[in-house]
Amino acid sequence: MIISQNKKTSVLFVCMGNICRSPTADAVFKHIVRQAGLEREIFVDSAGTHAYHIGEPPDRRAQNSALKRGYSMHDLRARQVAVSDFADFHYILAMDSENLACLDQWCPGRYNGKPELFMRYSKGQYGNLEVPDPYFGGDQGFEQVLDMIEEASQGLLEHICSQKA
Repeated sequence: MIISQNKKTSVLFVCMGNICRSPTADAVFKHIVRQAGLEREIFVDSAGTHAYHIGEPPDRRAQNSALKRGYSMHDLRARQVAVSDFADFHYILAMDSENLACLDQWCPGRYNGKPELFMRYSKGQYGNLEVPDPYFGGDQGFEQVLDMIEEASQGLLEHICSQKA
């Protein structure tokens, strides 16, 4: 797959604190982009709607689950969504409807509709359009999040490539 347009496509994954779901999506999507040889064509980042964990690395449980599947998050640090992100990113993908509502509230008028739910790119194995927050649960929640993100990431990459062809 080759993206024919010269401009990089940019993707921002968003959850509440930017320590569980969005950095997991960041790491997984970067991995599949790299495997497809498109790292020069697609820029990936993540952020949170809340400032709880700014500057912190992802949750150790998220990191451990990701590492078991070959995804590294060692270089990621939490940040909060900035107003400039609405102009800077082509895709702004919320993990759930609560964070989507925050993004919609902050979104400058000319970018209305840009924030959307990430799971809309899922091929349908997961009927739920939200990635559940695993923070207060056990390790199995992090595994479920990875399963969902892996599936939706494949769909997102296919979508981006189809838009650029």
